[in-house]
Amino acid sequence: MADKTFHIAMYPWFALGHITPFVHLANKLAENGHKISFFLPAKTLRRVEAFNLQPNLVTFIPIIVPHVEGLPLGAETTNDVPFPLHPLIMTAMDCTEPDIEAYLRELKPHFVFFDFACWLPTLTRELGIKSVVYCVISSGTIGYLLSPARKIIERGLTGLDLLEPPKGFPSSSVKLRMYEAQGLAAVTTMDYGSGISFAGRHLKSFSDCDAIGFKTCKEIEGPYCEYIGKQFEKPMLYAGPVVPEPPKMALEERWERLLSNFEAKTLIFCTFGSECVLKKDQFQELVLGLELTGLPFLVALKPPTGAQTIESALPEGFQERVNGTGFIYGGWVPQQLILRHPSVGCFVTHCGSGSLAEAMVNDCQLVLVPHVGDQIINARLMAGDLRIGVEVEKSEKDGLFTKDDVNKAVKALMDGDSELGKEVRANHAKWKEFLLAPGLENYYINDFVMKLNNLM
Repeated sequence: MADKTFHIAMYPWFALGHITPFVHLANKLAENGHKISFFLPAKTLRRVEAFNLQPNLVTFIPIIVPHVEGLPLGAETTNDVPFPLHPLIMTAMDCTEPDIEAYLRELKPHFVFFDFACWLPTLTRELGIKSVVYCVISSGTIGYLLSPARKIIERGLTGLDLLEPPKGFPSSSVKLRMYEAQGLAAVTTMDYGSGISFAGRHLKSFSDCDAIGFKTCKEIEGPYCEYIGKQFEKPMLYAGPVVPEPPKMALEERWERLLSNFEAKTLIFCTFGSECVLKKDQFQELVLGLELTGLPFLVALKPPTGAQTIESALPEGFQERVNGTGFIYGGWVPQQLILRHPSVGCFVTHCGSGSLAEAMVNDCQLVLVPHVGDQIINARLMAGDLRIGVEVEKSEKDGLFTKDDVNKAVKALMDGDSELGKEVRANHAKWKEFLLAPGLENYYINDFVMKLNNLM
């Protein structure tokens, strides 16, 4: 049985931050001979095709996303709409159930990996297929917010509830401020498509599936994963770090030319993912804080709220003052390639799981600026449990940061004499070495497949 290969179908939530790590896992499993049928929105196919490193075994199957009233025509993923419309994207995904059922009847895979489509376990059980929740949200976040011990469906959830961890939660650095707890409680209990709350959707997925998988290692998140396994009484699968392969393409000449102007490990690179939009005052405090550091920087963000272009939102006189050392860009950038460039010494990040994974296997130091959802708990785990980043301080009252807060966090890492900086750099180097250790990924993927074997 050890040499048995599986046919695995994958259907991740319609967000690039979820689709991409599923593709990375598909590549790793295909390297070991397993066949992958990957369902994804039709127009999104072109955005991820280049990441398919095993086209002989990984097949993308485009799904036509039904139009839901209230969504812009052609919207398919969370990247196409603002956050308040995400539940409608979820409703559209739910409407694809008949198509997915037809494909599964035809393909007859051994497993379906999914995350937000909570109807899949019922469907797969009818078809004799095993279902696995593959969670790209950190286990610390799932355990803290969605533990059955909180009895959210029966009691609801308030900000006050989230100021304390659920019963039995492992000792950790996760501590929420009141404004964070209130925001997380509101998101966790909000309707998230088809009349099902975000919490209800996840609790059903975790309760009904055959096993739960996380993109992590026991050494990093073991206590949180084991807690979740006990709470839901499910087998726990560790996929390991699933470090993305370095892109085959070289950095575009314009970026290479820009970055090569600066000495090794001196440049600050700041980007907050494909969905984050800052308010104009926070955008200005951020760039002014980077200016205060006196270091060169590259900022790649979406234009802030109310601004047509990123340039129009810059503080008065800013561009003249930072000419030649500060660069602001409002479009997509090749983040993984930029993080690998020798000039980048500091990464200012929103703490999305994908960005943190890419940063941990590079040398850049981490300044953490979480905004919403799991980013907040990710930041506490990175700065607290693992001690491999510094979080920008924010007002306890309203969660706003100032230019001085940004400057202070960057300086703590980039100042060679800073004790905190020395500790963080040493810890980052240790975890980078661990994650890139020869054989680590193979060990975890082999163990992952063995556990799949046990489910058959």
